[in-house]
Amino acid sequence: MHTQRRLAKIAAALALPAAAALLAAPAHANDEVKFDMVRSPALHAFPYCAPLAKASVKIDSLGPVEEMTVSVEGLPPNTDFDFFVIQEPNAPFGMSWYQGDIETNAKGSATAKFVGRFSIETFIVAPGSVAAPAIHHNAVPDATLNPATGPIHTHHLGLWFNSPADAVKAGCPGAVTPFNGEHNAGVQVLNTSNYPALFGPLRLLKP
Repeated sequence: MHTQRRLAKIAAALALPAAAALLAAPAHANDEVKFDMVRSPALHAFPYCAPLAKASVKIDSLGPVEEMTVSVEGLPPNTDFDFFVIQEPNAPFGMSWYQGDIETNAKGSATAKFVGRFSIETFIVAPGSVAAPAIHHNAVPDATLNPATGPIHTHHLGLWFNSPADAVKAGCPGAVTPFNGEHNAGVQVLNTSNYPALFGPLRLLKP
């Protein structure tokens, strides 16, 4: 009996640090959401433009930030693309934020990771208009003044060809869009239009 009591006390003592560690961990440290991106509806009139393009997305909550893993496939091989967080999936897209580049391998697939705020709290705000630097003067030049706006949530994702020439080579339209660092990108190829315009998939994660 005494031995059993001693063992019970030891087990309880060992359990206390483990319980304390769990309580100290962020409440949503293991939260995650998964969803797909689909071929942009604007490409329906171009059946030979990346017809097998698709992507899967996983977002893991790390507490103060999220980690987003994007895996694409069915795209042209060895080609650069630009990845954005956007207000609406289809044109005119609304407010948009440049997250980074995705470059496909010889099989037309790639995986990229981004760290930032990718949740229901993702938004852009401009309490007032101020001067902005004019750095690029391409087909879509930089604005020199921002519009004032209240908080606008950006819960959708989009992927653009980095180059109109690459888009044409893949059988896609050759329009020039502002969706790369120099504002001379090609057309959008993937987006999250499989979700409603006002309920993008980033809204699924609540930190």
